[in-house]
Amino acid sequence: MSMPLIVGLTGSIGMGKSTVAQMFRDCGAPVFDADAEVHRLQGPGGRLVTAIEAHFPGTTGAGGVDRAKLGAAVLRDDAAMKALEAIVHPAVGVERAAFLDSHAGAPIVVFDVPLLFETGGDASVNRIVVVSAAPAVQRTRTLQRPGMTAAKFDAIVARQTPDAEKRARADFVIATDISIEETRAAVARVVACLRGGEAR
Repeated sequence: MSMPLIVGLTGSIGMGKSTVAQMFRDCGAPVFDADAEVHRLQGPGGRLVTAIEAHFPGTTGAGGVDRAKLGAAVLRDDAAMKALEAIVHPAVGVERAAFLDSHAGAPIVVFDVPLLFETGGDASVNRIVVVSAAPAVQRTRTLQRPGMTAAKFDAIVARQTPDAEKRARADFVIATDISIEETRAAVARVVACLRGGEAR
């Protein structure tokens, strides 16, 4: 049996990637949500909570990992970020492999990975779809999130591969600073192309 075409879906913070991921689901494509998996692994009873508490004391509680406290501990500390990634990424990889096995008969499978390029995940997918919007739109959307500040936004963006580079390395770019109907139509065209085994 042939393996599915593996599609990496990525985009910087505030670009609308979660919305586009749902559009892929609506088109019938199974989507592995790396962020959602991290939340589950770090949530109440999650299997990464103990390891994270050991490395970052005081960042967990009855509800699992306190993301605000953990974020404050690692966001501007490269060594701390690498230590966290060494805990999280292998565990997510195991879950991603299990997801792929469970959808082995699908023509395409989408891996929704915010840090696809930053973690080298682009090497393990067959096609790359980047979700993008104008910088002003990105900033406005992100600053509307609860607890977000301009300084935090700037720190997050500084750790991410620039949008222009992501777009240059993509097989497909989905714009989200247009109407929702236009974005949905663009996703449908990409899905049709991918199912046809074409690359742009």
